[in-house]
Amino acid sequence: MMAMQKQTIIVDGQYQPAVVKFQQGQPAQLTFVRTSDRGCLQQVQSQSLGFKLDLALNEPQTVTIATEQAGTYNFACGMDMVHGKVVIEP
Repeated sequence: MMAMQKQTIIVDGQYQPAVVKFQQGQPAQLTFVRTSDRGCLQQVQSQSLGFKLDLALNEPQTVTIATEQAGTYNFACGMDMVHGKVVIEP
């Protein structure tokens, strides 16, 4: 069994880090933690990765990322004003 790849993004008026990388073909989880109530960051979504999460303050939310296809996938806040990327590397 392959080890789960894990990354955490802090949501504090922006995404920190704004770019996360995973290796293709290995299971991956991405956790968002909203630490500030500034701005429009109560939701994070990615059409290309197939998730939409409501982010309560200081409550980590984790999503499993499909890593079968290498490439760069975007995510954004609910108002599409703050952006980040998931890079799946071959």
